[in-house]
Amino acid sequence: MHRHAAMIAALMLQTLAAPAWCQSSAYPAKVVRMVNPVAPGGNQDVVARAYAEQFSKLFGQQFVVENRPGFSAVVGTRFVKSSPADGYTLLTISNTFARTPALVKDAGYDPLKDFTAISMTSDTALVFSINPALPVRTVKEFIALAKRRPGEISCASSGRGSTGHVAAEMFSRRAGVKLLHVQYKGAAPAVVDLVGGHVMMRFDQVTTSLPHIRSAKLRALAVTTRKRSALMPDVPTLDEAALPGFQDSTFNGLMAPAGTPRAIVERLHAAVTKAAGVAELRKRHHDIGVELVGSNSPDEFAGFLRNHIGEFGILAREAGLMAN
Repeated sequence: MHRHAAMIAALMLQTLAAPAWCQSSAYPAKVVRMVNPVAPGGNQDVVARAYAEQFSKLFGQQFVVENRPGFSAVVGTRFVKSSPADGYTLLTISNTFARTPALVKDAGYDPLKDFTAISMTSDTALVFSINPALPVRTVKEFIALAKRRPGEISCASSGRGSTGHVAAEMFSRRAGVKLLHVQYKGAAPAVVDLVGGHVMMRFDQVTTSLPHIRSAKLRALAVTTRKRSALMPDVPTLDEAALPGFQDSTFNGLMAPAGTPRAIVERLHAAVTKAAGVAELRKRHHDIGVELVGSNSPDEFAGFLRNHIGEFGILAREAGLMAN
C-alpha cells in the first residue's frame, strides 16, 4: 500500500511540475493570438481571419487575429519574436517576412533562426492594376508611358520589401522603367489611395483589388502568374503581355517563436491541413482569387522559406535592393 501510494504521489508531482504545453492534448488552454503584422483588410488579414475562425472551431478555444502593422511588417514580427515560445502567440506571414531582413538594415530578426515554421496557408496571384485616369490600356502602352516619364508614375506598396514592392521592382527591372515608390502601412490604405487617384499603379493580391476592378474603379493590365486568373480570364499574364518569363505570386503562412514545442507545432500544422481542406472555405477563397494550401509538414515549409530567402537574396543583390 505504501509503495502504491508513493508511486501515485510521484506521478502527481511529475504532472504538476511539467508545463501545460508539454501535454499536447492540453493545448490550447487559453486564447491564442495570431499577430498579423500588416493593416486590416488585405489578403494576409483575410486569410488569417479565416484560419482563426476554423482553429477556434477545431480546438474549442478562441483564436484571435491582432493587427500590429508598421515598418514593412517589422513591428509585429519583432513582437512575436520576443513573445514566449508557448504556442499562444503566433505570427501570420507573407513573402515580406522572408525578404525584409535583406532589404531593411535594422529589421531585427532572422526568419529562420528566430522562428519556427508551422505551415503555408495560401498562395495568390498578383494583379497589376492602374487608376483609370492613366491613359493606357495595355502593359506595352504603360511601359512606353513610363519611359517617357521616368520617376513620375507613382506606385503604391505596403512597405519596403512587401510583395507589391518587390513585384514592382522586378517589373521595373525587366521593363527598363523607373517608378516612384510610395509606401503604405498595409494593402487596404494603398488600394484606397489608388482608387482615389493619389497614386497611379500597384501590384496587389487579387483579393483586395478584384472588387474595384469589377466596378471599373481600377483597370487591370496583367496578372503575375504564368496562367491567367479564372476570375479575370480576359486579363493577360505579364508573360504573354510584354515580359516573357515573368512570374511571381504571394504566399501566406503561419510561424511561431523559435523554441516552440514540437508537439504544439504539429498540432497547429494538422489544424492548418484540416482548415485548408474545408470545401466551403476553399470555394469562398477561390472566388476571390486565393488558393488555400497547407504544407506537407513544418519541415517542408521551413525548407520552402530557406529556398525563397536564398533566391530572393540573389535578386535583391542584382537589383540593388540590399540594405546598406
